[in-house]
Amino acid sequence: MIVADKKPIEEIIDEIKRHTKILILGCNECVTVCESGGKKEVEILASALRMYFTNNQQEMLIDEHTLERQCDHEYLEEIRDRIDQYDAVLSLACGVGVQFMAEKYHATPVYPGVNTCFLGATEQRGLWTERCQACGKCILASTGGICPVSRCAKRILNGPCGGSTNGKCELSKDLDCAWQLIIDRLKALGRLDDYETVYPIKDWSTDRAGGPRKVIREDVQV
Repeated sequence: MIVADKKPIEEIIDEIKRHTKILILGCNECVTVCESGGKKEVEILASALRMYFTNNQQEMLIDEHTLERQCDHEYLEEIRDRIDQYDAVLSLACGVGVQFMAEKYHATPVYPGVNTCFLGATEQRGLWTERCQACGKCILASTGGICPVSRCAKRILNGPCGGSTNGKCELSKDLDCAWQLIIDRLKALGRLDDYETVYPIKDWSTDRAGGPRKVIREDVQV
């Protein structure tokens, strides 16, 4: 999932203070799971902002709404009849949702309420860790299901680098060496011989370096 973190409320206030009618818009998908932009977070943020502007004697209408997704035309249509009632939208979706809404309702300012961090997983309540950098050419089949692109600090494809100690990365004793994890995983799978394979230079043409990417599926297009 896409993991995001709440922006400091001071930063949000500075962005929206010039407006008088704000719609805070949450998302029921990834940001709900990582507890940064769901219905609950919308309600908490709206209450805090109302209190701030009331205490500062500034008139501010703040409404709340949460969509199933903000990265889908169908769900963004839900607010078409009311979007013109507001000076701006404060979106608690990831950066994709913020941009998609800005493209769809280009006459309305859209401000981000969260910082989009990475593609990750929930390890436990309140702890999310990075697992994927969306490189566009997955090599997990060769590395036992552990990604060196996202989990190795140096993104080394033939590791370890020689700087790790006792299974920990040289950058931090709290950071597992991704290649030690890969070796342990291959050993558990009875595939340790695969570690002897020298992987060729990775094809990075599907990575972000080539500009914004797209996936076209003609079999599902209407």
